[in-house]
Amino acid sequence: MAMIECENLVKIYKAEDIEVMALQGLDLVVEEGEFMAMIGKSGSGKSTLLNLLGGLDSPTAGKLWVNGIDMTKITRAGLVKYKRDTVGFVWQNNARNMIPYLTAQENVMLPMAFSGTHRRRAKAAELLDQVGLAGKRNNRLAELSGGEQQRVAIAIALANSPKILLADEPTGAVDTRTSDLIFDLFRELNETRKLTIVTVTHDRRLSGKVDRVVNIRDGKTSSEFIRNISYASELAALRSSSSAERSEQTHTELLVLDRAGRLQLPAEYLTRLQLKTPGRVRADMEEDRVVLTRESEKNA
Repeated sequence: MAMIECENLVKIYKAEDIEVMALQGLDLVVEEGEFMAMIGKSGSGKSTLLNLLGGLDSPTAGKLWVNGIDMTKITRAGLVKYKRDTVGFVWQNNARNMIPYLTAQENVMLPMAFSGTHRRRAKAAELLDQVGLAGKRNNRLAELSGGEQQRVAIAIALANSPKILLADEPTGAVDTRTSDLIFDLFRELNETRKLTIVTVTHDRRLSGKVDRVVNIRDGKTSSEFIRNISYASELAALRSSSSAERSEQTHTELLVLDRAGRLQLPAEYLTRLQLKTPGRVRADMEEDRVVLTRESEKNA
């Protein structure tokens, strides 16, 4: 069974007489133990999907299963248990991750108190050691750098041994070097704990570090970048090449065909071919290919 299954997922927000459709029939499957990233422009639906996966919001229509749980039918008590045991969340804003007057170790221990975990102090120390902060366990929020705060946030998210780790722009407030360290830590957690990780990022350079990149556009999955070789092999090859070159060599872009047979052409294709949106094109079969022709060429 897949860890996450979205089928024709819809989310509509209402404000007075205005309705905004944040997700418009999104289909997505995430396998257990997968490390994937979501990219897309602001307002495309990335954070909305992450909130649905985290149990912070509920779908308007469609199907959503996470770890075998039907999120459209979950009870209030079931939702509390789900947030406590199944999912860990890392926010971009550190104020949402930590309580400033507690130490790093006390912050990590806090979620364990609600789940009845034994040996909380020892386990918190182990988690802080795993994220490279063994020497900072007694520091408070103001005494930690931005990158250190995010690593504490990751330890907090892992406190109750979740099945899924969700991260919403976890590197948005740190520098490039720290961003690399955080994603390398995610990779280590994915490999050592077999943890399913779903992250939202605006940084295409970082998206090359994951197994699969899903491009969300207008509330649907538009395309996916699938890894061709293992991450270890990528690190061993062409270290002198640029990140963009490595991404092209290691990932293949595939467009996503939805259940109705529709697909979204990449925006750069539309611009380069001067295709109007909305507009009409002609589609012809040529052997094993589908060829799209601009309307102006068809009428010429």
